[in-house]
Amino acid sequence: MDVVRGLLCLFSVLVSEMFMVAAFSQSLDSDFTFTLPSGRKECFFQTMKKDASLEIEYQVLDGAGLDVDFSLSSPTGHVLYSDHRKSDGVHTVETEDGDYMFCFDNSFSAVSEKIIFFELIMDNMEQEGEEPEDWKEYIHGTDMLDMKLEDIMDTINSVKARLGKSLQIQTLLRAFEARDRNIQESNYNRVNMWSMTNMLVMVLVTGVQVYLIRSLFDDKRHTRT
Repeated sequence: MDVVRGLLCLFSVLVSEMFMVAAFSQSLDSDFTFTLPSGRKECFFQTMKKDASLEIEYQVLDGAGLDVDFSLSSPTGHVLYSDHRKSDGVHTVETEDGDYMFCFDNSFSAVSEKIIFFELIMDNMEQEGEEPEDWKEYIHGTDMLDMKLEDIMDTINSVKARLGKSLQIQTLLRAFEARDRNIQESNYNRVNMWSMTNMLVMVLVTGVQVYLIRSLFDDKRHTRT
């Protein structure tokens, strides 16, 4: 009888975990890839809450020089970070209530457009009035279990954080792969172009040399008969 009661209690705990996962402190991730034309500046806005954390990571995937100007401004208009002609960067800021603006500037380039990837990671973005510990009021009979619910919660949070980190690393690796592929394709086209140019020059030089050598043996003197 005690065994059955323990199994029922364990089942109730596992079911309750399915509902309490939504109450954990979550990090929101989003990423975006866009084309920044030459001589243009593009700005984006992200609404943040007080005592949250915002991490921005960007990379230039394609374009001459693989560089761009970047700036991050607070809701009051104060410039928090500014990068000049960099190919990538990572910035983290503890936020306050308001809209944060981050801009990518390609105005220094008059010809080449840039393909830019960026990722936003937002921590501690729970809605106001949420109580992460409210789920404990609906859990009963936990004294019969050797494993505490706090341990289960810590384990799930740890697994979730590692899965989120793995997803972030995979996204960054895809961005690196895209940039490396663009560089390789650009180098491939450049090598082919210069190879054809060198071949044409060699053919032209060969023709000129043949003409000059033949001209040395031509007898231009006119004989009288």
